[in-house]
Amino acid sequence: MAGAVVGWAVHPVCDRIGVVPPLVSAAQPLALLLLAVILGYVAWVTHRAVHVRRERLEPHQAVNRFVLARASALVAALVTGGYVGYALSWIGDPAELADERMVRSFVAAGCAIAAVVAGLLLERACRVHDDA
Repeated sequence: MAGAVVGWAVHPVCDRIGVVPPLVSAAQPLALLLLAVILGYVAWVTHRAVHVRRERLEPHQAVNRFVLARASALVAALVTGGYVGYALSWIGDPAELADERMVRSFVAAGCAIAAVVAGLLLERACRVHDDA
């Protein structure tokens, strides 16, 4: 919710202070998509090692992967809210690039959601079941 409020506020604040609101470039969703792919790959490798082949991770590796997963999921959720809020602020706006800003923001939000899902999958892959 915090991300959505901040994202929605960008448009009116820029209008009020006389600055052109930012345009979402192609690099922003691509960076989020790259994050999702990296997290997804690490989740897959971790799942195969821990749950399929029953290998033990070194404690520092498990903690590092878990912290990476948790931090990435939380930040990606915040970013998702920001892009959704920014996109919603353009609904019904007669500005020339309003539709483009809205579509690009929703695409970036979709890529951020993919990063959230990949982070949660990595977090789940780090779980170790006690067989005792």
